[in-house]
Amino acid sequence: MTTGTDPAISCVSWNIHRGKGNDGRVDPDRTRDVLLTEVVQPDTAVLVLQEADEDCHPHRGFLDIPGIEAATGLRHAHSDGNLRWGAESHGFLGVVFFLSPEVLVEDATLLDLPGHCHRGAVVLDAQYHGRHLRLIGTHLSLGQPARIAQMRVIGQHLRRRTPRQTILIGDLNEWRPWGGMAFSPRLVGQRLHGPARSSFPVARPFLPLDRILTTPPGRVEDMRALDGPGIRMASDHRPVTARVTLKGVPAGSPV
Repeated sequence: MTTGTDPAISCVSWNIHRGKGNDGRVDPDRTRDVLLTEVVQPDTAVLVLQEADEDCHPHRGFLDIPGIEAATGLRHAHSDGNLRWGAESHGFLGVVFFLSPEVLVEDATLLDLPGHCHRGAVVLDAQYHGRHLRLIGTHLSLGQPARIAQMRVIGQHLRRRTPRQTILIGDLNEWRPWGGMAFSPRLVGQRLHGPARSSFPVARPFLPLDRILTTPPGRVEDMRALDGPGIRMASDHRPVTARVTLKGVPAGSPV
């Protein structure tokens, strides 16, 4: 997808609540069906799920990965066992990426994040429609002190990497539309910005916990919290979607 002369990448984030719906049932088939009918859009290039592995060790996955790939055309980005928590996991501590074949991954890193509940981040350096970009999928903690510590770890990692446009996607558990201290440029080392759309709780959302943010000069456009009868039943969060305009270094340039 392009916006004028700048390509744009369509991203979706959803905390699937480990397949547990509002009726109390754990139903992975329902989660898959809602993903296919109400969440993934025709132009989706990046899908990031949170709570997509079981909470306790060995963090087993429970989704129909081949079925999702076949129906969406997106590919599971964790086929390499080094990009999963363990052999039975779908991703890293519940964070799972699905990517369009047009997203060409150059490098991948897993980050352990501090906190009472074990959290992690998946960092992918990639190319898309002639642009270099960096995708970060994560699920941050409920408490602000833990979020600050977790974003500090992510920021320290980014400081060691060659700069490129960075897109942060996931359940960031931040209710303040402006982002709070955890997203301070002084802490992270760069500014992350984007609209806030209420996504929690699913029936009557008023907290913008789920975000898609980018570093400038990129822009987050058409940010929406999705709704539908399946979405309202399948999880406690609504998915969010947005297009992110890419204004980073063109592929082929040194990065």
